Amino acid sequence: MGKQKTYKNFLKVTVMLLSTLFGIGYLPILGGTFASLAGVFTFILFFKSNLSFFLFTLITIFISFPLSSWGERIFEKKDAKEIVIDDFSGMLISLLFLPKKGPFIFLAFLLFRLFDFLKIYPANKLEKLKGGLGIVGDDLCAGIYTNIFLHVFKFILKISS
Repeated sequence: MGKQKTYKNFLKVTVMLLSTLFGIGYLPILGGTFASLAGVFTFILFFKSNLSFFLFTLITIFISFPLSSWGERIFEKKDAKEIVIDDFSGMLISLLFLPKKGPFIFLAFLLFRLFDFLKIYPANKLEKLKGGLGIVGDDLCAGIYTNIFLHVFKFILKISS
C-alpha cells in the first residue's frame, strides 16, 4: 500500500509542476501572462529550426489537455488560475513559423494576450467545455487567431522569414 501512495503522490506533484508550468501558476497575479512570456523565451532561447519548435508545440498541446483536466481535479476548482500550461501552449501556437524578429515576437505576445482576454468566437464556446478541453481550447484558439493575423500581416508587408 505504501508504494501505491508514493506513486500517487509522485503523479500529483508531477501534474502540479507541469500544469502550473513549474510554479508560475502560483504567482498571485498575471500567472497566464508570465506563462505566455515563458513561451516567448522558450521560442527565442531553445529553438533554431521551425520543425523542432513545431514538434515541441505539438507535444506540449497534446499533454496540456490531460494535465489541465487532472490539475482541475487536484485544485478542486473549474479552470483553476494555477493551471497555466494552457497559456504557454497557446503562446507557442502564436509563434509557429514566424520570423524570430523582435517586432513579430512582441506583436505575437500582445495579440495573444488580447485574443485570450477577448475570447472571440469560438473561443468563448470552447472555454465552457468541461475539463482540459475547456481550459486549453480557448487558449489554442487565441494562439491560432494570433498566428493567422501575423502571417497575413507578414504576407501583406512582404516580410521574409
